[in-house]
Amino acid sequence: MSKKRPHDLSSLSGRIRTWLHFYLKDHHLLRMAWWNLAEISPGVWRSNQPSPWRLRRMRARGVTTVVSLRGGVPQSYNVLEEKACADLGLGFERLTGVMARELVPAANMLAIVDGLAAIEGAKLFHCKSGADRTGLIATLYLILVDGVDVAEAACTQLRPGWVHLPRTRAGVLDHIFRVYLRDAAPAGQGFRDWLETVYDPAEVQADFDDWRAGAGRWAV
Repeated sequence: MSKKRPHDLSSLSGRIRTWLHFYLKDHHLLRMAWWNLAEISPGVWRSNQPSPWRLRRMRARGVTTVVSLRGGVPQSYNVLEEKACADLGLGFERLTGVMARELVPAANMLAIVDGLAAIEGAKLFHCKSGADRTGLIATLYLILVDGVDVAEAACTQLRPGWVHLPRTRAGVLDHIFRVYLRDAAPAGQGFRDWLETVYDPAEVQADFDDWRAGAGRWAV
């Protein structure tokens, strides 16, 4: 006999396991009242993991496509979100390749932002908490698509108000922009060009470690 998938919605027991996992293991109980939601640009929304009920609310606000940054594993959040989008007539895409506490190659980030920009109509993108991965993509979107100033975009989209904490390991995401503003912006190099030709994840990580320790180029 084949083993049943833990998040199979075709049976009552599977639906119960899926919803229990979503509310308890994936911490949706915390997200019931805390949405971490904002429209960062006309028709472009950032959020934490939405429930099917909230997706219905977002459709009423004009959203036509939902983008998850959480990967494609068959966990409760993906199973429920994919079904809810299908039921509501919403597009559902996964543009993955960024991490909350680790830097990735520029190509990963650019592919997500370019993919997001190519989606027609109003869209909602999210990770689990809407703090780190979502904050990074929101910042990049404003800079690369809307032409917002780098410092302004990073300051508004990667901040404690989104539950993004700059001095934790996730703060390395902020440091991408900090290093650019220190090393490349004064010389007039554009952000995308710097990201494609200069940015090095290992170097930025090492510089971030120095920044947190007040060492290296950040020594007082």
